[in-house]
Amino acid sequence: MQIDPAELKTARDLLMRVQGQIGGIVKMLDEGRDCTELLTQLAAASTALTRAGFSIISTGMAHCQADESGQTDRAALEKAFMALA
Repeated sequence: MQIDPAELKTARDLLMRVQGQIGGIVKMLDEGRDCTELLTQLAAASTALTRAGFSIISTGMAHCQADESGQTDRAALEKAFMALA
């Protein structure tokens, strides 16, 4: 299944933000910053990563719901849904 990259722009933007956050967290570790600040940033990065994942999976599920004949492809939909677990 190919998904148009334009449909994944929101998820990509979130992932780029997470990438920056992770770099910031590594820098904070190197600087010996307070653990509370580290945990706050780590939680924010984790939440953004989860959101990006759900966005990608929901887009994929929308594409999996029908096969070439227009019938619901239950197996593909179930596989995409199980990726959430």
